[in-house]
Amino acid sequence: MDNSGWIEIIFLAMLAGFIGLRLYNVLGRRTGNEKPAADAFRPTGPELARPGARPEPEAPLALEVPAGTADDVRSGLEAIARADRNFNPDGFLVGARGAYSLILEAFWRGDMDAMDGLVADDVAAQFRAAIATRDDPVDNKLLAIDNARIVEARMNGTMAEVTVQFDADISMGSERTSVQAHDLWTFSRLTSSSDPAWLLIATDDTVGE
Repeated sequence: MDNSGWIEIIFLAMLAGFIGLRLYNVLGRRTGNEKPAADAFRPTGPELARPGARPEPEAPLALEVPAGTADDVRSGLEAIARADRNFNPDGFLVGARGAYSLILEAFWRGDMDAMDGLVADDVAAQFRAAIATRDDPVDNKLLAIDNARIVEARMNGTMAEVTVQFDADISMGSERTSVQAHDLWTFSRLTSSSDPAWLLIATDDTVGE
């Protein structure tokens, strides 16, 4: 082989080395910004929850409840307030007192129209049946509501249910005999509804018997 052949081989070798060095500089050098290689057996997307990981505890709700409210009732009221941010136990009791007075007096008069929008259909049917058995309106009068307190509160799905015990003085009959009444009334409201009205869904007048 003459000298020109050797020169050509050396030139090609140097050229190959130069090209290899350039490829290394461009492709082979790590900058610290590379993404890790994808694992075909690990799902991509949001980070999966670690086994046994506990959810963050729910932040306590700053809810004012009537004095003397039992702990289990407070928990129920807080659950309702989380579902309905406009719920206020004291405001609810004001409305419940008004409903108790209006519904009782309408029932005694036999005026079902006055209860419209305040009682559930099944309760209205019970009241209507009781009124039908009477010959005349009942001559009763609500003298005073001595006490109204929430004794039970819970969420039933998206339905809020609150039971109130009413202690009241009632004047009965033409002789105006005064008696103490102790009633449990349960009110309900669909928290997903824009309608703020609560409906009477159950009554119990056997408290203390």
